[in-house]
Amino acid sequence: MSTELPPQSRSPEDEQARRTLEMHSDPRFIELKRRLVVFAFPMSLAFLAWYLLYVLMSAYARDAMATVLFGQVNVALVFGVLQFVSTFGIAVLYSRYANRRLDPLAEELCAELTAAPGKGDEERADSEGAHA
Repeated sequence: MSTELPPQSRSPEDEQARRTLEMHSDPRFIELKRRLVVFAFPMSLAFLAWYLLYVLMSAYARDAMATVLFGQVNVALVFGVLQFVSTFGIAVLYSRYANRRLDPLAEELCAELTAAPGKGDEERADSEGAHA
């Protein structure tokens, strides 16, 4: 016995919820999540390792961090400034990566998801037919 309502008795909210749940198993959505993880996970690990190095050296290698490089500038100050530089660098890299690898696919999926019911299915079939 099926508990699914006939199409004519579904509300637009129910239809949107069903389409949203179906999107989770769409190969394009899975690819989008994979692309995000491929960038975010290694970059997060690298930044956390870099930050941990800064903290540990500040705590346990005070003499090395106090080494004067020139004038009043020491290694600790350079490390601190580089933390900010690396943060902004990662933000720029992510923005470029997202614009190139994430946003086009996300916009395609969003347009399909917000299209009138049935319309996104036709568009997807047309685009898959064009790629074949």
